[in-house]
Parts: sequence; C-alpha cells; structure tokens
Amino acid sequence: MEKKRLDDYEPGPVPSPRALDRFGFVKQNVNTSEGLVKNRSAYEYERYREERRVRKWRKMIGVGGSDWKHYLRRKPHVVKRRIRKGIPDCLRGLVWQLISGSRDLLLMNPGVYEQLVIYETSASELDIIRDISRTFPSHVFFQQRHGPGQRSLYNVLKAYSVFDRDVGYVQGMGFLAGLLLLYMSEEDAFWLLVALLKGAVHAPMEGLYLAGLPLVQQYLFQFECSVREHLPKLGEHFSYEMINPSMYASQWFITVFSYSFPFHLALRIWDVFLYEGVKIVFKVGLALLKYCHDDLIKLPFEKLIHALKNFPEGAMNPDTLLPLAYSIKISKRLEELKQEYEKKNGKIRRSGELSEKPILPSVQGN
Repeated sequence: MEKKRLDDYEPGPVPSPRALDRFGFVKQNVNTSEGLVKNRSAYEYERYREERRVRKWRKMIGVGGSDWKHYLRRKPHVVKRRIRKGIPDCLRGLVWQLISGSRDLLLMNPGVYEQLVIYETSASELDIIRDISRTFPSHVFFQQRHGPGQRSLYNVLKAYSVFDRDVGYVQGMGFLAGLLLLYMSEEDAFWLLVALLKGAVHAPMEGLYLAGLPLVQQYLFQFECSVREHLPKLGEHFSYEMINPSMYASQWFITVFSYSFPFHLALRIWDVFLYEGVKIVFKVGLALLKYCHDDLIKLPFEKLIHALKNFPEGAMNPDTLLPLAYSIKISKRLEELKQEYEKKNGKIRRSGELSEKPILPSVQGN
C-alpha cells in the first residue's frame, strides 16, 4: 500500500469561532463585559508601557535587525536586562532569530529548506502526521485538521527529520516547532530548530531526542543534584518518598516548558532560554520547587506527583517566578555536575557539527 503524505489529505472543516486569548488560544473562561470595563484603565496603562518598550527595542535592533550585532557588542548588559524583562510580542519572532543564530544559518543556506520539503522523503512521515493534532490543540492556528497550521508543522518536522536522520523525529519536537511557527515562517522556524539542536550559539540540544534520550538523563542527574544542594530538606523528602526528576521534570527539558505551562510564562522563559541557554530551565525548575517548598515538603508520594504536575496559579506568574529564578546562581555548578556525569557515563555522542560554510543540498542525508 502506498504511503500517504499530508498533502494527500483534504483540509478538515474550519472549527467554529470561539473566544480567543491574545495569543490565539481558545479561552476557557470568557470575561464578562463588566470585567472588561473594570480593567480598561489597567489595559490602557499596559498598552502605553508596551508601546514604550517596543520603541526602545526597535531602536536597539534597527530595521530588520540591522543594528543588533553592533548594539549587542556595545551594551550586552542592557540586552540581557531587557530580554529578562520580556521581548515585545510583535518583535519576538525577529529577535528570537537574531539571538539564536538562525538568521545567519538561513542566509548561508538558500534553497535548502525547499529541497528538504519538496524533494526528500522521510521515514518519520507517518509518525509526524499521527502526532500533529496533539500539538497545541487549543490554538486556532493548529485546530483545523490538515489545515495550514498543521501542514506547516508537518513540513518543518519532516524537513528536520531528513536534515538530521540520526535524530529523525521525536514527539516532543512538535512543541518546539509549533511554538516557533506562531512567531515566524516555516523556513525561519526550521532554521531556528536547526540552530537549537545543532548548537549554533549554545550547547546543542539534539541529545534530548537521540535514542535513549542521553541529554535528558544528564539534565535529570544535574537537576536532582541541584535540588539536594539548593533545597536540602525538599531533596531529602523527595528521596524518602522515592520521587526523582524523571517523574515530573523530563518534559521541562524536552519541550522547554512549552508542553503544559501557561503560554505567557513559556514565552518569557523562551526569551531567556534562546539568549542564555539551558541554565534557565534549571533555574525555573528550582524556583518552582522553592516557591512551593513549604507545601511540597508535607505531601506523601501520590499527592506529590500530582502537585509537581499542577503548580498553583501564583507560581505561574512570570513576574513572581522569573525574578526568583534569576536569583539562583547555578552556572558553574552545572558544569561541574556535567563533568561528573560524563566521567560516569561518557560524553554524549553528537550526530554532526554545524559547519560555518553553507550546507549543500547534496549532503543533507548524511
């Protein structure tokens, strides 16, 4: 029987119109008009603040990002501070490409993405089609079965599975690609995925998706040690209840909090993640546990598991959680724990280095 591709399917019916939040997700509870009137002054103030921030950012990055590298060299401390406060949503896609190094990859490899999508085949195509509807199912862009959003997601994931056949496709990759597609084109999203997994700026992420998930195992080891060191009483309680990070934190690393966390919080984490690297995932994880410390330490096994997957609303407030995360100093210790892990288990095998030269279409399958 001939294998079906996504292009062989007709788009499904367009979902019925429903109230959406500002990011395009279906609202669970629609506010009344009375609530809107009450919040109007606060909304106007927030809009004014956001417009000021956008002007500052536009001045910083220049037209199309033309001034970015110059500003970054001159004032890295200003860039870091502003990113930690949150990138304006209207500029997020462009800034993510600039800070990840993906814009340079795209410019060095014209036509490569088109070839991967149109002319190459992937052994993962059926797996990708099966999983597509599970990625951000409540977002309007991905709701129509085989519609434009699902097709774009399929194209990016299929292209990457061909680009790096050692990694291929793993389910958690859909949330990374889906998040990126909400802020940029297919081709831009593909090259940002490449930049992340191959390590254009920070340590490569591909080990999160290789067979055996070797980088996940390393991160969980580092995180468990960090919990014991930063939150010793909670670490002891976890040990007593036989709770380990694989029971609650794997998805934090595999999807960088994009799987089940509130979208507005995930975006703020991604802003920092793309600029500072994976250490922010450790910091946010520790901050969550620290925020809920006094409650978690009282809970038995079953209630602990539930609590670690259902944090209270207060913990999900980025203006509360992120300053707490930034206050945790962990970079040096993470490197020491990485070396300790590698002594016990060996270094993680990489499937290939990013070349500084353009990637030629003829070698994509290697």
